[in-house]
Amino acid sequence: MRIRDVMSKDVQVARPTDTLQEVAGRMASGDFGFIPVADGERLVGTLTDRDIVVRAIAKGGGAASLVSEAMTAPVTAVLDSADLKVALEAMSGGRIRRLPVLDKHDRLVGVVSLGDLSTRVKEKYAGEALESISRAG
Repeated sequence: MRIRDVMSKDVQVARPTDTLQEVAGRMASGDFGFIPVADGERLVGTLTDRDIVVRAIAKGGGAASLVSEAMTAPVTAVLDSADLKVALEAMSGGRIRRLPVLDKHDRLVGVVSLGDLSTRVKEKYAGEALESISRAG
């Protein structure tokens, strides 16, 4: 089974020049805590609700701070044609729960989460990935 078979395809995207308040509002209204950041069609980062709090607010940034100031870059991503195990390995290695999914032209086509994968791979692999991700830094 391939990543494209389990990924979420309806993905909102933030721009590096969006304000944290704009993106946080979209996160709140859409009930999600992760958003890829793109400059045109090029994926340049990711932003989580935790990034907003830890990288921006805790360091004195405010609602008008830009996404580019709090986003995670460079981005760990996976190709839509990759096997599910590739995504689990990337998640374990990077201690991340959600991965942007790119097509062969490096365009964002979706997001895959640990939850998406956990129902499709052997329980052992999902459990090992979650253990690695959750392990203290």
